[in-house]
Amino acid sequence: MGNDLAEVISDRLPVATAAHRAQSAGRRHRRLAGVLGAIAATCVWQLPAHAQTVDNDYWISGMAYFPRVATNVRVSTPAQVLPSTDISLEKDLKLDKNDVLPSFTAGARFGRFIIGADYYKLKRNGDVSLADDITFDGVTYPAAANVSSGFDSTIYRLTLNYAIVKKPDLELGAGIGLHATDFVISISGEGSVGNQAAQTEVRRRKALAPLPTLGLFGIYKVAPRVELNARADYLSLNIGDYDGRLINVQGGANYNVMKNVAIGVVYRYVNYRLGVDKDSWNGRVRYKLYGPAVQLQASF
Repeated sequence: MGNDLAEVISDRLPVATAAHRAQSAGRRHRRLAGVLGAIAATCVWQLPAHAQTVDNDYWISGMAYFPRVATNVRVSTPAQVLPSTDISLEKDLKLDKNDVLPSFTAGARFGRFIIGADYYKLKRNGDVSLADDITFDGVTYPAAANVSSGFDSTIYRLTLNYAIVKKPDLELGAGIGLHATDFVISISGEGSVGNQAAQTEVRRRKALAPLPTLGLFGIYKVAPRVELNARADYLSLNIGDYDGRLINVQGGANYNVMKNVAIGVVYRYVNYRLGVDKDSWNGRVRYKLYGPAVQLQASF
């Protein structure tokens, strides 16, 4: 997880403006249009293929994911005077609860062995006048202070699966995986450190958390053009200074609209917790995503 799994950077962060926030909805819509356009282009590129079934060898898909997001963070240092606040980024710092995430998945089958990879990214910024005092990374930002904040996360998932049951219309199996999440959390505004006078204080934490997982999966072709699929991954781990827990559950259905293209719907739930307890700092991140997605998929 790196030397300390985290790096504190005291660079000045750009303050989100009202115009920036006003444009965020437009950017989300443009991002969604771009995602769907890229997915469609991918499907056209795969013209020789046919839509995924339990016996396909390769597939690639793109999703527009519409999750509801709940994020809590707490970061403290040994030298700070006041205890750190458990901050809700959505309630306390007014980061968006809902967003549109591009998500991409690819996979390959080699007999009973299946390799899969996922990628999705969430980037949010907020600008708020605080309702209450908060303490983050040794800095106390008082009530009524104007602060800017950001939370970026990029999630990578790689799985190696084995089909225990393999039939023409049914596949059931288990797998191991690596679920890696790259977090960047930042707060900027008028605050004070200890007894010092208030001034502009900027704090930024970055953490890379690769966590191994164990999972189960199933694929069932209920009709020539309709396929159901589900997956669940879990980890609870405590090693030395680090602890983590991950629950990833998703289920969906695909419909073959032509021999090389399937459309589908997916529901995904991700519940993630990361903790670090070291002599130099202590931190907690609790991160939850849940919601539907629409999908375009090509396979061959």
